[in-house]
Amino acid sequence: MRDEYLKEATKVITDPNILINVVSRRVKQLKNGMDPLVESLEKLEPEDIALREIIEGKISYQLYSPED
Repeated sequence: MRDEYLKEATKVITDPNILINVVSRRVKQLKNGMDPLVESLEKLEPEDIALREIIEGKISYQLYSPED
């Protein structure tokens, strides 16, 4: 995982626990064959792709309360 991507992603999703969960879910999707939402000229690891998607605003998250 690239440190510069992680630093930029923490500016978008400031809670580290939420960031970990969002990245983890997206990595699973990418490993299961979903196409990346960002383009890169270099080969990126799924974790880096997920972080770039967050940085570029391509994916978001929604919190659910227990009452939902």
